[in-house]
Formats: sequence, C-alpha cells, structure tokens
Amino acid sequence: MEKRDYLKEIDGVIEEADPADYDKAVLILPDQINLNVWPEWIHDEKPLLILIESYPVHRTLPYHKKRLTYLLSSLRHFAVECSSNGFPVHYQSTDQHYDKVLKDILDGNKELALSFMNPSEWDSRERLQELRKKYENRVTKISNTFFFADPDDWKQKIEPGYRMEYFYRDMRKKTGYLMNGDEPEGGEWNYDENNRESLPSGYDIPEPTRFQPDDITLEVMEMVDEKFPDHFGKTDHFYYATSRKQAMELLDEFIDNRLDDFGPYEDAMASDEPLLFHSGLSPYMNNGLLLPWEICERAIEAYRENDEIPINSVEGLVRQILGWREFVHIYYEAMMPEVRDTNFMNFNESLPKMYWSGETRMHCMKQSLKPVIEQGYSHHIQRLMVLSNFSNLTKTDPRELNEWFRFAYVDAHEWVVLPNVLGMSTFADGGVLASKPYVSSGNYINKMSDYCKSCEYSISKKTGEDACPFNYLYWNFVDEQRDAFEESGRNSFMVNMYEKKSEENKEAIRNSTENFLEQLKRYKNS
Repeated sequence: MEKRDYLKEIDGVIEEADPADYDKAVLILPDQINLNVWPEWIHDEKPLLILIESYPVHRTLPYHKKRLTYLLSSLRHFAVECSSNGFPVHYQSTDQHYDKVLKDILDGNKELALSFMNPSEWDSRERLQELRKKYENRVTKISNTFFFADPDDWKQKIEPGYRMEYFYRDMRKKTGYLMNGDEPEGGEWNYDENNRESLPSGYDIPEPTRFQPDDITLEVMEMVDEKFPDHFGKTDHFYYATSRKQAMELLDEFIDNRLDDFGPYEDAMASDEPLLFHSGLSPYMNNGLLLPWEICERAIEAYRENDEIPINSVEGLVRQILGWREFVHIYYEAMMPEVRDTNFMNFNESLPKMYWSGETRMHCMKQSLKPVIEQGYSHHIQRLMVLSNFSNLTKTDPRELNEWFRFAYVDAHEWVVLPNVLGMSTFADGGVLASKPYVSSGNYINKMSDYCKSCEYSISKKTGEDACPFNYLYWNFVDEQRDAFEESGRNSFMVNMYEKKSEENKEAIRNSTENFLEQLKRYKNS
C-alpha cells in the first residue's frame, strides 16, 4: 500500500486495517488514549480500533501548534503501540468531522457494530449522539472512565454555596486517600496555608527532562506547519512526552525530584522558571497517557516511604487532582451548554494584544505570557493571579479569555478550561463555582514572585504613569464592581477600604485607570 502524505512514519509500522473486513470496531478519541480504563472485552476480543485526525476539529480555534503536535503525535504513538499489541488499527487523517467519517464506514459495512466512549467534550458528544440515533442498533456508548467521579452522581449539587472543599472531603473518604479511618491524615483536610511561600533567592530548581522529537513527531510537526500555518505559537523546540512510557518517566521524575518542594512553593512565581516544582503532568492526564489515580497513589506511596516529603506537598497535589480537577469536570457537566455565554459583569472589551505577542512593559505579564507563547504552558498561579487577573481588571470579555486559554495551552480541553475561566478566575457565572472575583493589586504578585524587581513600573507607586497598573486597576475594579464584592462576605471589606480613601486618591485611581485603558492595545478579529 502506498504511504500517505504526513502519515508515512506510522504507515511504515502499522498494517492498515480495512473496516469493511470487521464486524466490531471501537472509536478512540485523541483524549482517550489509554486502554487500561476501557472495558475488559476490548482487551479480550481485540476489535478494530478506529483513530481519526479530524482537521475541522483542530481548526475550530487557532490551537497552539505545540498542542496540535502533542495531541496528534500522542495519538499516532498510541496507534503504533496498539498495533504492536495485536490490535487491528484503522488510522485516518481527514478534512471531515469524526461523525462523517464514521457514517461512511458504517454505510460501507452494514455488519459493523461500533462502540465509542462518551466524549469529555460537549461538541464531540453531540455529534456522536446524533450518529448513535441514526444507527441505534449498531452504535453503542460506553461510560467515560477516565475520572474518579461519575458526574451523574454529583452534578445536581452544583449551585451557589456548594464548594469544592465539600466535594473534596467526600472524595477523600470514598478513595481513602490520606485518611486515618474517618479522619484526615495529620488532623487537617487542607494544608493550603502552608503552601504560600515565595521562592528564596538562589533556591535550587531541578531541570526537567525534555524529550527530543522522534520521526513520528517530526512528521506531525511538518504537517501542523503545513496545514495550520496561522495558528498560535510554533512547532519548533517541542519537548513534550508523546507516549505513555515517556509520560511515566516524567511522573517518576516529579515524584523523585520535585514533590517535596511542590507544596511550600505551589503558589510561587520566578522569572524564567515557569515550571518550578509543579508536576507539569496535566497534558498527560488530559489525554489519557497518565491516569489521575496513578499520580495520586504514587505521590501518597512516596510520602509514606520518604520522611522528606511533607504532608502539605502530597495533600496539595491530591487536592488539585482528586478535588479541583474532578470538581470542575462535574461543574462542566452540570452547567453546559448555557454557561458558555455567561458574563456576569458584562465586560465586552477584546483581549489585550499582548496575549498574542507577549510584548508589554509589565514584567509579570511578560513572564507569564512567554512560556505560553513558546511552549503552551504556565502554572496555575500565573494563569489565575496574573493573566486572568489582568483580564478582569481591564474589563475584558471573559468569553474571549476563555477562548484564548482553550487554544493557547497544550493541556487545554473545554471541560477543564471553561470552569476555571468562566467559573473560577473571572467570576463570569456570578458565583456558582467561586465565592469571589479573583483579582488583586500588584502586592500579591510582588509577595509571591521576583517579577516586580525587574519591572519598568514601580510596585510602590499606587497611581500615575509609572505606577504598577495592577495597583490602580484593582481599586478601580473594587469601586466599579462593588456589587460583586459586597455579595461576597469574604471581600466586602475591600469596598470599605476603598471608601476610606480620600476623594483625591479616588480621582487619581480613576484617571490612572482611564489613561491606561485608553492606551492598552486590544486584539480585534478582522
């Protein structure tokens, strides 16, 4: 068989299977590439596995070229692995959507029965549900088993006042993670107060492993550059893991080299150090190369065996995965699709142009945007307290920020991005997910990073041309969005603090904000 363009590497190692020759097939989407959680009958019967690269799906937004490279290279490596384990594999790249390809396959073989796992993403789910209706006796849906919790058991609880902490404690009891009977290990459920240290100057930061692209990945990079030329970012300097074996190596490395310091410096930021002690494993969880319980259980096992790993480090990691990651997945299931249009504060400005270019005099923004533009990554505090914070303070439409996060990050999938942006960081849902708007002045950034030391703006100045923009933008936000603050008991005192300022100070805040926003360059879709 002639090798196909941009598929020559896998065509050279996989014997292409024709769906017309099979009576049973399983569709595996690019974020479901781990057979360990699929039903046992698939391992026993080894049906035809159908894997599809759908270009229209990857063009719905200008997804980061490294995100496309990562997802497609991982899918191809998975196909090779499945083939080597005795599965027949039908691998296809197409300008059509998944459902159209599957329709053609089903029409071409009337004896074929197709199974698919319920997609995590809403749009893919809707398309496959329609396919299932059309071929109701031949297409079967399998429950999604890539998460700890079944959303159907929890989503009725999603409403204002039901917080992640309640869910997290229930999940700790259910899994037994870090529990002594019915009580939390160490006596506390949450050690977040111990995880707010800034990084000491000169502190040793381990260098993470970076994988060199193999021939499969290089071919994908070439294809991405050819077919998605105008997308965000670049393919060069790609170093992500693209196989389960490589992802497991990164998990080992995190446990051995960074877990001990993860907790204390979980919220810290440092110039030119986007990873610090974070795991960097979210891309691998979000497409299935790693499973969330594998990471939690490895961390707990290391904590039991190594006295140098503090409980606040392992609990902080477990809370991120078992608590927050699962909670936002349930929120997504409960709130879709209406939540896509939520905009509680009615902000309508376009996202600042710097989110594409990285060009700004604000050192904290430059440092937070640089790793996103270059590698499709930044850790959660840069996302929440710098990039989302600035978007809020500059009255940017939260739906534009949500789109940007979806296409700019390698680990981005709508089910995890939308809750974090529209529910958490921007308060766009009006308080269903979070209890307050996540905004701050420059003081927080100065406390948790070394950014302000190298900035052209002065953190000590509160208003005026040379003042840190976060300072006056924050107080202007408190004034203009006081309803959101006053509804939150946690933040109403900030409105009181603003009211105690002199009229002269308030006027300076308003003038500084107006001048800054007038000069702020916005990105406009043409």
